[in-house]
Amino acid sequence: MPGRTLLIDGDDTLWENNVYFEAAIEAFLDYLSHSSLSREQVRATLDEIERLNSRVHGYGAAAFARNLTETYQRLAERRVEQRDLDHLAMLGRRILERDIEVLAGVEPTLAYLAARHRLLLLTKGDPQEQRLKVDRSGLAHHFNDVVIVPEKDASAYRDLLAAYQLSPSDTWMVGNSPRSDINPALSAGLNAVLIPHPHTWRLEEESIPGTDSRLLVLETFADLRAHF
Repeated sequence: MPGRTLLIDGDDTLWENNVYFEAAIEAFLDYLSHSSLSREQVRATLDEIERLNSRVHGYGAAAFARNLTETYQRLAERRVEQRDLDHLAMLGRRILERDIEVLAGVEPTLAYLAARHRLLLLTKGDPQEQRLKVDRSGLAHHFNDVVIVPEKDASAYRDLLAAYQLSPSDTWMVGNSPRSDINPALSAGLNAVLIPHPHTWRLEEESIPGTDSRLLVLETFADLRAHF
């Protein structure tokens, strides 16, 4: 293949994702309407439950609905009834039913990059849910392959390098998440491109190296054309 290999994240890099979860969380906070805990205190409880459960149940709308239910059962000030459980399940299901909103500049930029480099779409989460997003996005034809992993950590990147016989120095991870896209890729010896999203999931935020020649920070996805 000509040029380099670009591993490109899906959620909040190619299409909107976390804004829908944030909207569901706001609806959840309204529904719980706790009398003494602030919205931020309730959110902190949800964050901790999500952090712990992700190790077991992974990511996605179904796992999210489960986390909402656990948070509600822990904090509700009244007896939890079936109608409550149904409402929480609906909040997760509604996320899956939303249209995929491809971010500005993504389509033409992918077409430009695909003509010059090998592109792999690398995303984490529930395989069925993530595959559905890829299919509904209409972007799959730009990629040589789609890789769905349960977690993006350094070992996952090393496994991918081995599976596709990639050279770390010629491979770049492109994404919005410091925790999943940038830091573990750098730890595995790859290069990385951070494209911040204003609504990146708060559990994906981490500090990144202040100075690293293997890290490129861009404002928009379209800016990739000036570097690749």
